[in-house]
Amino acid sequence: MEVQETKTLKQYSNKQKILLVGEGDFSFSLSLGRAFGSASNITTSSLDSRVDVNRKYTYGKQNVEELERLGGTVIHGVNVHSMSSDNRLARYNRIVFNFPHSGLGFGSEHESFYIMQHQALVRGFFESARKMLEDEDGEIHLTHKTTRPFSEWEIETLAQEKGLRLIGLMVFDQLAFPGYSNKKGSGSNCDSNFPIRSAVTFMFKK
Repeated sequence: MEVQETKTLKQYSNKQKILLVGEGDFSFSLSLGRAFGSASNITTSSLDSRVDVNRKYTYGKQNVEELERLGGTVIHGVNVHSMSSDNRLARYNRIVFNFPHSGLGFGSEHESFYIMQHQALVRGFFESARKMLEDEDGEIHLTHKTTRPFSEWEIETLAQEKGLRLIGLMVFDQLAFPGYSNKKGSGSNCDSNFPIRSAVTFMFKK
């Protein structure tokens, strides 16, 4: 029996069963699939429908199609609050959410109302994701900016509320993921990028 060669990209490998949620144009997932030479270990998802992905993002359609050619599973209409009961999903070694955002308050990120909306999104994600981790080595990774007002989301506190413990922090280097293009994801500028300086990946376990 042929043993699969281990291939890695930063903290991810082709030996992990990976779920990505909240993807925009699926370029982060594709970066992993290309690095591994296969996306067969990757399930990637978005709240958007496939039609919406094609409409909103310049490269959304071709990114999804390439992921599928690489053997990845692409699922649309996934709500991070209810995903633990979504029968299209399973249990995973890594569950990844990059730059969560409620889709509200662009330009008003400092206002407490919008911070609370973002916190509600993250709480719901942590609650669902915790139920979907493989017990032995499962980790939840959430990448977020650490400057104000984003630091006021209090990511570590939200995770602790849901029974998760921080096991590490890693500075997020966008250039380490070739082809990754972060997206606003909603509104008239949904296909636009936003600055992601001073971002880290929070890594949690049960």
